[in-house]
Amino acid sequence: MKKGRYHEAYSSFRRLRNSELQAARDLYYVHRQLEEEMAVLKGSNYFSRFFELFTIPRIRRATLASFVVMIAQQMCGINIIAFYSSTIFSLAGNTNKQALLASWGFGMVNWLFAFPAVWTIDTFGRRNLLLFTFPNMAWTLLTAGFCFFIPESSSARLPCIALFVFLFGAFYSPGEGPVPYAYSAEVFPLTHREMGMSWAVATCLFWASVLSLSFPRILSAFTPVGAFGFYAALNVVAFVMIFFLMPETKQRTLEELDYVFAVPTSRHMSYQAKTFLPYWVKRYILFHKVELEPLYNFDEVESITVFEKGTGH
Repeated sequence: MKKGRYHEAYSSFRRLRNSELQAARDLYYVHRQLEEEMAVLKGSNYFSRFFELFTIPRIRRATLASFVVMIAQQMCGINIIAFYSSTIFSLAGNTNKQALLASWGFGMVNWLFAFPAVWTIDTFGRRNLLLFTFPNMAWTLLTAGFCFFIPESSSARLPCIALFVFLFGAFYSPGEGPVPYAYSAEVFPLTHREMGMSWAVATCLFWASVLSLSFPRILSAFTPVGAFGFYAALNVVAFVMIFFLMPETKQRTLEELDYVFAVPTSRHMSYQAKTFLPYWVKRYILFHKVELEPLYNFDEVESITVFEKGTGH
């Protein structure tokens, strides 16, 4: 649409929406957003928009949330398996051929278990997927590390290590695999989307490089048991960061996302600790019939746009 190809855009909307009326509505919404974007970006440059990622309250909260979900992808330890799977399986006592086959199996598990995210990412939710999968990634990674205590002479050692590494991949693929990129691509307003997404991807790849350079040293210093335990602990830390700092965005329009990120971070953290957590315990552990008080009221929350640079905390 930025290139004036409105007819093609309308055809795409017709394929994505249930009716022509909905397609026309969304075409008009995007058109108006682009008009506002052009008005806001007039006179700005690359560097000013970059600094606005950290100075405008609504965008700063989106920057923080995308940073958390991206760095969590490296904290979970997926790339210690992806980058060094052959080394890890060799340390478990496999031959080179067996290690390569096990690495192929890990990649296949990642591929297969990514498919559930197609159906769950917009129903179960981005945040809920991560809150469900991170604890499971923590215990599977820790258990895989403990399996190195099994004597090398035991026939159970290799299958146990492979089993829990594969389970770790199965929990990673529908959650922290696809969610960071889908989440980061939607949390920023159109005016700063390309800049915000660039920052998010740069965060992910920078820490991936740190991980790839540091893991051999960690492995030699901590041994496989300690290295796996270390990343299992980082999964727990990432879980806490996501719980307090990452708002849910599933099935929200661009306008509603403005409402979501209008809520100050301190208020969001307080709500999770004082309202959502007690509700979850009562509802799913004590099995009490309770209702959750909503954090967002889309009829009352004022939208914080890029025009309101001094609003919020």
